[in-house]
Amino acid sequence: MKITVVGGGSTYTPELIEGFAARARAGTLAIDELVLNDIDAERLAVVGGLAQRILDRTGFPGRLVCTTDLDDAVRDAAAVLIQLRVGGQAARMTDETTPNRYGLVGQETTGAGGFAKALRTVPVVLDIADRVRALAGPAAWIIDFTNPVGIVTRALQHAGHRALGLCNVGIGFQRRFAQAFGVEPGRVRLGHAGLNHLSWIRSVTVDGDERLPEILDGPLLDEVAGRTGAPSLLRTLRAIPSYYLHYFWGTSRELAAQQAGEHRASAVQAIEAELLAMYADPTLDHKPELLESRGGAYYSEAAAALVTSLLTGDGAHHYVNVRNDGTVAGLPGDAVVEVGAIVDTGGAHPLPVPDLAPEMLGLVQAVTAYEILAVQAATTGDRTVAARALLANPLVREWHLVESLLDDLLETNRRFLPAFFPAAAEAEPKAASIRG
Repeated sequence: MKITVVGGGSTYTPELIEGFAARARAGTLAIDELVLNDIDAERLAVVGGLAQRILDRTGFPGRLVCTTDLDDAVRDAAAVLIQLRVGGQAARMTDETTPNRYGLVGQETTGAGGFAKALRTVPVVLDIADRVRALAGPAAWIIDFTNPVGIVTRALQHAGHRALGLCNVGIGFQRRFAQAFGVEPGRVRLGHAGLNHLSWIRSVTVDGDERLPEILDGPLLDEVAGRTGAPSLLRTLRAIPSYYLHYFWGTSRELAAQQAGEHRASAVQAIEAELLAMYADPTLDHKPELLESRGGAYYSEAAAALVTSLLTGDGAHHYVNVRNDGTVAGLPGDAVVEVGAIVDTGGAHPLPVPDLAPEMLGLVQAVTAYEILAVQAATTGDRTVAARALLANPLVREWHLVESLLDDLLETNRRFLPAFFPAAAEAEPKAASIRG
C-alpha cells in the first residue's frame, strides 16, 4: 500500500510520519511505501532525512521515497494527503497585513486574508487532484489539510474528487478533555458541528455520560475558554466555540492587536527556521518539542487514523469536513460542514446534529454563502464574483472597501493567480508558487 504526502517538505511532516509508523508497526495499516513530495528539493531533503531516521528508529517495515516529481509521487497511491502553502510564509504575512490597511482583521483562513489564500490555493490543489485521479485512479482518497480547509474541500468535491477535509480542532479538544477527566481519548466524544474554523462543541460525553455542564459551570471553564472567548461567553452559549470564533466575536480587539504589530506569521516564520535547523541535525530521530509551538497539534494522529479508517474500513469515529446533505439544518446540501462521522472504506458517514442555535446558524449561513462565491472566484478568475465574495464575508462586508481591497489582494498575489492574470502565469514557473 502506497501513501503519499504532497507538501512533504512541511515542518508538520515528522509528526505525520510518526503517526503512520506507529500504525504500520502495530499492523493496523499495511504500508509498503511512504512518499514525500515537494517542489523544494533542498527543504525536502532536510525533512526527508529526519523522516527516514524516525522510520529507522521505529522499525518501519516499508520504504520512504522523497521526490519532487508529482506524477511519480501519486502514481498508484491508495491515499494522498495534501498539506501545502502556495507562496510560502511570505504570502501568509501579506494575508495577515494587507487587510489591516483597510481597518480589517488579517488572518490566513478567515476574512480577506483567507480569501486571498483560497484564490491562490484552490487551483493548485485541483491540478494535483486531477493528477491523482489520472495516475492513482478514481478510488484513491484525497485528504486535505491545506487551509482554508472548508473551501478547498468544497472545490475538490465539486470537481468530483473522492476527498475529505481534515482539521485538528476537534481532536485537540477531545484530547484536552480526556486529559482533564483522566480517561483514554476514545472514551470522549464531542458534539462538534459547524464549518471548518467556525464550529461549536455542544456536548462532551465520556462513556456516553454528558459532561459539558461540568465544564461550563466548574473550575475547568477558565482553562477551556482560553482563546475561544470569555468564560461568560461560553456560559451564555452553553457551548464551546472554536478558537477561530474570536475573529468574528472579538473583531475590534483582534484588529487592535494586529495593528500594534502582533501577527502570527512572524512567529511562525521564526519557529519554522528553528525547526528546519533542528531537522538538519543528523542525530535527531524524533519530532522535537518545538513542533508543538508550530500549531497543528494531534494532526498526525487525526490524519493517520482517518487514512486507516478509509483504507481498512474500521468504522472509527472522526471529526471531518464532509458534504452536508442535510446534516446541519439550514445549509445547502452541497455545503461542506465539519462534524463527527463514522468512517469506513465508503467514506465519512456524518452523525446526526441537533439544530444550531440562531446566533450560530446565522453566522454559519453567511460564511457558507461566502465560501460558495470564493470557490467560484478561484476557479473562474471572475472579478465580479470575487467582489461579491468579499461583500458576503462577515469580516469584510463594507462595499466602500471591497473594490480597492480586491484590487490590492489581486495585485499582491498576481503571480499566484493564473485565472485572474493569464499572462503573468505564463511568465512565472509554476513550481515557484508552492511551498509545503
